[in-house]
Order: sequence, then C-alpha cells, then structure tokens
Amino acid sequence: MHYQSTRNSKISITSAEAIKKGLSEEGGLFVPESIPHISLDEISEFANMNYKERAYAILSRFLTDFTETELKNCIDNAYTKEKFETNNIAPVYKLDNNKYVLELWHGPTCAFKDMALQILPHLLTASMKKTDENDEVVILVATSGDTGKAALEGFRDVEGTRIIVFYPNDGVSEIQKLQMVTQEGDNVGVAAVEGNFDDAQNGVKRIFTDERYNKILADNNLKLSSANSINWGRLVPQIVYYFSAYADMLEGSEINLGDKINIVVPTGNFGNILAAYYAYKMGLPVKRFICASNKNNVLTDFINTGVYDKNREFHTTISPSMDILISSNLERFLYDLSGRDDNIISDLMGKLSTEGKYSVNADIKSRIDTLFSAGYADDAETMQAIKKCRDEFDYVIDTHTAVAMAVYDKYVQETHDTAKTVIASTASPFKFSQSVLIALNGHGFVAGKDEFTLLSELSEISGMDIPKSLEELKNKLKLFDIVCEKEQMMQTVSNFLQIG
Repeated sequence: MHYQSTRNSKISITSAEAIKKGLSEEGGLFVPESIPHISLDEISEFANMNYKERAYAILSRFLTDFTETELKNCIDNAYTKEKFETNNIAPVYKLDNNKYVLELWHGPTCAFKDMALQILPHLLTASMKKTDENDEVVILVATSGDTGKAALEGFRDVEGTRIIVFYPNDGVSEIQKLQMVTQEGDNVGVAAVEGNFDDAQNGVKRIFTDERYNKILADNNLKLSSANSINWGRLVPQIVYYFSAYADMLEGSEINLGDKINIVVPTGNFGNILAAYYAYKMGLPVKRFICASNKNNVLTDFINTGVYDKNREFHTTISPSMDILISSNLERFLYDLSGRDDNIISDLMGKLSTEGKYSVNADIKSRIDTLFSAGYADDAETMQAIKKCRDEFDYVIDTHTAVAMAVYDKYVQETHDTAKTVIASTASPFKFSQSVLIALNGHGFVAGKDEFTLLSELSEISGMDIPKSLEELKNKLKLFDIVCEKEQMMQTVSNFLQIG
C-alpha cells in the first residue's frame, strides 16, 4: 500500500514515509492509494477477537510495509490494561435498545485521542528505523485541548523525538491546561498561544511549510513531523474502534451480521468521523453518519449547504475540543468524494486560504447527502443533554458526548430513524467536571470549589472512580508558563530546540 497527497496524486510513498513526514511538502494530506476491503465474514470473526487482534487485522491492511512483528510490537505496547484500565480498551455501553455509547476515554489522558496517540509514537519510531532516518524528529502539535496531553504523554522520553505543543491560552478547560503544563519528560515543551485553536493550528502549518525554517532545522539535524490527525499514523488507528464496536455488538447479540448502524460523532476537526467513514468504505455496515457540532457549527452548515465558510464569529464553549473553524481532515474526505481529484482539492484549499470559504460542486454535495446528516447543540442544549442522560439512564457523560447526544435526539425527532446507533463518547466527564456538575446540580453547587473538590463531588454523584491520572494532578508542579503571540510561534519552537 502506497500513499499519495490530496494536493498531488502523483506522489507515491510508503506508509512509513507518510507517517514520518506527517504533512506533504505542498501542504496536502497523505491518503492510501486505495481503501482495502473487509468482508462480512471477516467482521464476524472480529467478534471472537480481542482489541489488539482487531487492531492488527485493520492496521495490517494499511501499513503493508511493516512486518508482522513490527506492527504487533506497536500494538502490544499501545493497548495494555495498565494504560486503559480495561481489557476491552474501547467498550460499548448500552443505554437502551437503540442507543449505544462507544467509550473512547479509558486511556491515560481520559480522552479519545489516547486511542491513536498511544500507538503513534511506536509507529513513528518504527518508521524512522525503516526509512534509515538519523535526524531527530520534532513533533509539532496544535491542540484544542485533548490532543496536546495525549501527544505529550505518548511521546514523553521517546528516543529520537522531541515534542512541542501549542494550545489556545483561554480555549481549554482548567483540567486540560493542568494536564499539559505539568507534563514531565526531558523532550517536551508546552506553550500557550494568545488566540484560538485555529490560530495555533495555522501557526503550526506555517512552520511546516516554511522552507527557510525547515532548512535551519535540517542544518541542526532536526526534522518536523506531526501528531495531529493530519498525520496518517494518527488517523488510521481510529478506524479500528468502529469495527470493534460493531464486533462487540455482534458478540452481545445486539445486532445481526450485516445490520446497518448509525454512527454519531462529536467533532470539530472531522478526523474522528472521517475514521468512521473510512471504516464504512472498507465494508462496515453503516446506514448514516451524524456529524455533531457545538455552536462553532461550520461543519453543520457545510454538510447541510455544501458551503464551507470560516468567516464567522468564534465561540468559546463548554465543549472546547470542538471549538474549531478550520476542519483540516475535511480535505481527505473531499479528496475521496471528488474521485481523488487533486486539482479540485488544491482549488478548494486555495480558496479557503485566500477567501476563507469554498463551495463544493453538485456531485460532491449529492454524495454527502447520501450518507451524512449534521446538527449542532449550543451550551444550554449540551447541559440539558447531560442531565437528561443521567435522569433517564443513570449514566454521566461529558460535554462533548452530550453535544452528540443532543444532536442525535434532534435527528430522531426529525427523521424517526430507529436504527441502532453508536454514539462516540470522546472524553471522561471528569475532564469537564465543573460543566457536568452545573448541568446536574446548578451553578450554586460548584461555587467556590476548586477543580479537585469538583472531581470528588462528581465521583460521589456519578458512582465512577476519579481517573488516576487526573487525581494525581493535584500534587504535580507546573513546569511550563510560556505564553506567546501567534506570530512568535516559530521563535518559541527555536527557543525550545535551542537553535539560532
């Protein structure tokens, strides 16, 4: 399996090279030259496999230049009970006969990003060896909250790598900020950016595509790569858990082989729902994808109208990991829908860069309509969904999962679609304990209480244990206090790397 760029289909490189590079030189994203097929018989066999075995069955179709030993070593190191506190890794929780929650937050940083970022460092270091790379790899990350900590934890003290994370100074929760600024490791750096997530992400992309700066890095035996979902090694592991959820439902006799399910994903960057779409392209029986946004509803508007327009007010919400106006992984989706036409993609991305908006043609819009629905929930609706889920099912969800739940409920009211539905739960409620507790008990309940008191209160109310990694934050030292303007990000990287 070779990989091409969404903006230059003539490029053909191995998966190891694609993972090492992260982003193509002209700014395109790497995608496989074809999508491998998984038959229903093979999906049936997944029901008798554990998560690691399912991961190998999927990843081996895409990472064909990895040996069985190399790939299984990456998987074995990533998906352990010690890291995920469960052998199931990504368990499915049944709410009722139609609604099932795919819990993607059992990893060390309590968010779905762990599902990919626990394996990416192993894939990257293996890729470096396979491509005879001697330079030190510098991982640059822009985060809207969860990716940052998950990447820092995954790459901490990994030989041959350094990692630098930028986050919006006022755009993450207090727990998310604490997770990042207390990060230990000899190869890590963290800085806040004055601005929103898109400012941080655009700054990282500018560094990647700056030829002069990349030459300076090369002269210092350094090479850039990414842990954001623009890196194929970050996206491909996410395909696994959608097959795993279907297999678990088969095993539990919740569905019959071949039954189509709906998949609801709360997303800002489109990567998580794109992974579900790739699973569908491989053969996973899916009836409908439901894309859930918060008040930053650029994706909702795009799916409903075919017009992508980031020229709008940016909202800071209680679901901060979705506070995004530039959904970078949408590029991969459009590349597939356009029949892999790199000219169309280059034109659309060029318009996004210069005008801040673009429109897709009627053919692409028709293909979107065939499979996708979209909706959004504001903060008030998100709060209502948290309380409703607790009242109806005695199950506590975080603010991002609540966006998905609210959007799904609206979808059912509008369509009367009763197909069994998997809702991706992307973070532990403990990561957003203040908002969750306000939803459950009102503003007065949280007044005057610090983050760690709130964790204890939520544990008592929910009957869930506080995740160990969050409980330990109370006694950790803050190691990073750097705040930079978006124009200073390149210099901040240089300062971390100690280069001129």
